[in-house]
Amino acid sequence: MARAQLGDRSLFPDLEGVAYLAHAAISPMSLPVCERIAEVTRDYARGGMSGFLRWAPRLQQVRKDLAGLIGANPSELAFVANTTQGVIDVAFGIAWRKGDRVVLFDGEFPANVTPWQQAADHFGLELRWSSLTPFHRSIDEGLAELQRVLERGVRIVAVSAVQYKTGLRMPLAEMAGLCHEYDAEIFVDAIQALGATSLDVSWNIDYLSSGSHKHLMGPEGAGFLYVADRCASSFEPRLAGWLSHEDPVAFLRGDEPRLRYDSPFRRGAQSMEIGTSNVIGLAALGASLELLSQLTVPAIHAHVEAYLDRLETGLVERGFRSHRTGAPALRSTLLSVSVPEDLRLSKLAGTLRDRGVICNTPDGLLRFAPHWPNAVDEVPDVLDAVDQALAELRR
Repeated sequence: MARAQLGDRSLFPDLEGVAYLAHAAISPMSLPVCERIAEVTRDYARGGMSGFLRWAPRLQQVRKDLAGLIGANPSELAFVANTTQGVIDVAFGIAWRKGDRVVLFDGEFPANVTPWQQAADHFGLELRWSSLTPFHRSIDEGLAELQRVLERGVRIVAVSAVQYKTGLRMPLAEMAGLCHEYDAEIFVDAIQALGATSLDVSWNIDYLSSGSHKHLMGPEGAGFLYVADRCASSFEPRLAGWLSHEDPVAFLRGDEPRLRYDSPFRRGAQSMEIGTSNVIGLAALGASLELLSQLTVPAIHAHVEAYLDRLETGLVERGFRSHRTGAPALRSTLLSVSVPEDLRLSKLAGTLRDRGVICNTPDGLLRFAPHWPNAVDEVPDVLDAVDQALAELRR
């Protein structure tokens, strides 16, 4: 297996540009990930079914690696297509009572909103909206506001581990503890955290979903859902498929007919593995997880923090307004800034892209999201590109 090194992009030999700072959107695939994809597809091309029989069992190691990443038991994880599918599975899998309240946060990415809205319409739930602004001011103020909401009676709180727009890292352990104190559960959209920001379900997290194409640096179409064992008994597989049953492939092996349609469903998360998994994508994710385990998430986070410290200072000096929180405990690996008033955001982002600096523009902000391959020494080159872009656009 190739060795990864912080600040070294040699495992991305085809990556273009001066600095790729869009890992919060889609990460480029490393050489080991590409090689894994090629290896699996060669096996499928040679043998079809034999390729599946070789690689499908290896996905259990990917399940174990993902479980280790978040401190879960492998049995609590199901493979799903993406973050949104996991949100849908939980939103339509909880044993709801009419009138149950769901807390959503204004400013969340729609993936963690739309499924709850649909579930509310279907099951007669009540949505309660809460603001992220108190959390931007302080953990204590944010938790105090959450407590006021929980005191009115809540079934579940749905929140992103890291807010996509500003990079605010939510205090999940404190939030989960507060939810449980008021007999509520917590669901976490983890895609903007996993791979670069530490997260552990032992913080009393009940449900979690994530895709792999951002900071986990895998391909699109591969993700997972976590359902805590303690929640499994009240989880209803309303969206079940043929693989949701216990021993679902028994009728495909052996000498005697064994087909039946009344087998009980598996409990918890794995009842959501409804059909054939993305073997190629999950195997490729496994290759990326091997690289991440070499580096460790805390080391990656510290490396990126140093990068953003330097970049933020330079951008503020040039008239940008940073939305990065001042509290270290609430910082992620995202830096979003408002651009100077005399500039158009889309024009600036496009001009930076022309100069080899790739970033994103979520909801009116300019967002920079480096990862472990980004060297801190490239920050001056990024700022040079910013200076050139500013000069061109202001001419």
